Amino acid sequence: MVKVLTVDDEPKNLRIIKELLKLYCPNALHVGEADNIDKAQQLIVELQPDLVLLDIEMPHGNAFDLLDRIMPVNFEIVFVTAFDSYTLKAFKYSALDYMLKPVNIDELKAVVAKAGQRVQEKNINQQLSFLLQNIRQPNATMHRIAIPSYKDQLEFVETDSILYCEASGAYTYIFIQGGHKLVSAKSLKEYEEILPESVFFRLHHSHLINLNKVKKYHKGRGGEVEMENGAFLEVATRRRDEFLKRVGY
Repeated sequence: MVKVLTVDDEPKNLRIIKELLKLYCPNALHVGEADNIDKAQQLIVELQPDLVLLDIEMPHGNAFDLLDRIMPVNFEIVFVTAFDSYTLKAFKYSALDYMLKPVNIDELKAVVAKAGQRVQEKNINQQLSFLLQNIRQPNATMHRIAIPSYKDQLEFVETDSILYCEASGAYTYIFIQGGHKLVSAKSLKEYEEILPESVFFRLHHSHLINLNKVKKYHKGRGGEVEMENGAFLEVATRRRDEFLKRVGY
């Protein structure tokens, strides 16, 4: 069983999540709830949960203030939040799970199942530290990204070191400077949404490139780009003009 603690300042939200866990997550045991970060900290110590469903905005301190108090942690955390584009991007960069309000049943079932698989791994602290670093620099560029592999491991890399990303079904190959290649469990579309648009460009359905790592452009119907590692990548005809504009041609 996965021991779940819910933290939210809205009684209605606490009640709904508790009922959803009871109805749809048979492997979850709801052990407690808190409506502020002081009580949450107390219950985490007393109850030793496996999973904390943590609302971000609360009176007298938010989720990130709570993290400052309790890290390092030995349980999974899934953030529950209203939509905020910067915060969601920070979660994606850190490869951390989140749910948007109102909570979706399928998403809740998925995060509980994933927490059950990860209970023994206890590897969330680096991701949380990374998240706090990004959250507290709202005007700064996020320079590092957490890349989840198909083996459910994480590798943290500098975005500037990424040469290009290549689609492979539901997976993505990420080519790094120095000849290193990662296999990520995220799709190419997800990386297109996460990586900075000012630097990365989608050549066609298979490749997302770092414009700063293009060595040459070879003319043709759409043409090809030659990357710093010697790879030749086709430019879709419909993307050629936009590509040339982006590189200042």
